[in-house]
Amino acid sequence: MNDPDVVVLREGTEGLSMESYAETLRERAPEHTVSLARTPSDERNLVSSARVVTGITIDEDLISRADRLEVFACMFAGTGHLPMDALERHGVTVTNASGVNAPGLAEQAIGNVLTFARRLHEGWRRKQNREWRHFQSGELADSTVTIVGLGSIGQAIAHRLEGFEVDTIGIRYTPSKGGPTDEVLGFDEADVHDAFARSEYVVLACPLTDLTRSLVDEAALATLPTNAVVVNVARGGVVDTDALVSALRTEDIRGAALDVTDPEPLPSDHELWGLENCLITPHTGGYTPKYWDRLADIVAHNLEALEGDGDFRNVVSRPNAD
Repeated sequence: MNDPDVVVLREGTEGLSMESYAETLRERAPEHTVSLARTPSDERNLVSSARVVTGITIDEDLISRADRLEVFACMFAGTGHLPMDALERHGVTVTNASGVNAPGLAEQAIGNVLTFARRLHEGWRRKQNREWRHFQSGELADSTVTIVGLGSIGQAIAHRLEGFEVDTIGIRYTPSKGGPTDEVLGFDEADVHDAFARSEYVVLACPLTDLTRSLVDEAALATLPTNAVVVNVARGGVVDTDALVSALRTEDIRGAALDVTDPEPLPSDHELWGLENCLITPHTGGYTPKYWDRLADIVAHNLEALEGDGDFRNVVSRPNAD
């Protein structure tokens, strides 16, 4: 067997098959050899001769064996869990999956906004109880939606809101860049509170940084109108969980929809599970079968870049760059 050009590591995520990922890569890059490492022994043997390795992470032992490794293609957008120093010492370019989950997360966010607007969760609850009792739903039109973070996910959310006749406020690090929302503000406290005070829905789609950690704290939640809903498709740490539990329990806000939590996984005895005005999904919003299609497109492009001009996509670190 020829040395593989690409090795797909065995550890999967969110129920997506690594076999499917490897097969999709073969379809996108038919001129290259793609091997799936199914065991730790496979990983040690295959990585030693691969030019590209892709997976959730790669440990330092595998890096030390990877004599031909030029690119590690991380399957996640975040790369803080990677041994970046070891990869840099080994001269390995690191790429990520930024933007790959944006369509799925945007649909997740819109679905949760519509669920609260139409009170679909109340309908589901009454169905479970076999209750034919009417309830009053609302409309999303004429609402104000604030999107915190205008990267690929935030922009995808804003574009999908365009047909709903809502006013949109975007919050981003550099407001002067503008964006697809009706208004763009910054991350300083005055701007955030101004946007929150005017919003029926706040959708969190920003990275977790020192600036955004606990951005939605007690003061921010108190600033929201009592009919407001918080939708988090970002990271759990963007929200102060204790403050959110208190606001939901006392109905200081109408509800929350969380695809991410802090802590995560959410313990089975956590109070959030028992709150009817809190919808929870287990960090699955961005992971659809099309995730592999979009990620494979990036990896296939970067395979060609290795042979050509080196114009890589989604570069996080490139030690050999001029």
